[in-house]
Amino acid sequence: MSRVILINLIRFILLVFIQVFLLKNIALYNLSTPYFYILFILLLPFEIPNLLLFLFAFILGLTIDAFYDTPGLHAASCVLLAFVRILFISITVQKEGFDNEPEPTVSIMGFRWFFTYALVLTLFHHFFLFNLEVFRFSEIRYTLTRVILSSIFTVFLMLITGLLFYRSKERK
Repeated sequence: MSRVILINLIRFILLVFIQVFLLKNIALYNLSTPYFYILFILLLPFEIPNLLLFLFAFILGLTIDAFYDTPGLHAASCVLLAFVRILFISITVQKEGFDNEPEPTVSIMGFRWFFTYALVLTLFHHFFLFNLEVFRFSEIRYTLTRVILSSIFTVFLMLITGLLFYRSKERK
């Protein structure tokens, strides 16, 4: 159990560091901004209690908010992401499979499942985040363009990371 805690602590620090110091100033034509830090919430183990998941999501969002100077936008978006994660996993993964599949990674769950999982959750996160940021219906076309392009960029980074760092395993 302590190994899982250590891995997730290192993952948290590393993803926040990458987001804040490498990806914060990357924006393609002010339309596509990667929010790679949400990978932390996506990769948390299946058996994590919901209350702990919401707490981790809130802490992650507050940490990013502190560096981005956005009071509560990322925290709210991360908590919504945690909620959608619970719904998505309860719909797509059988309860008996939790023992054999401890966490949702590309190597354990397969490319197609992970791609769908990452894309759906990223779209929810980005849609909520960008709508909170703009908070105007008059700019919905611009906001939707940002949501789609940023989601594609973020999921692309997640898939590259998943394919680079995880070993290929046979799914049972």
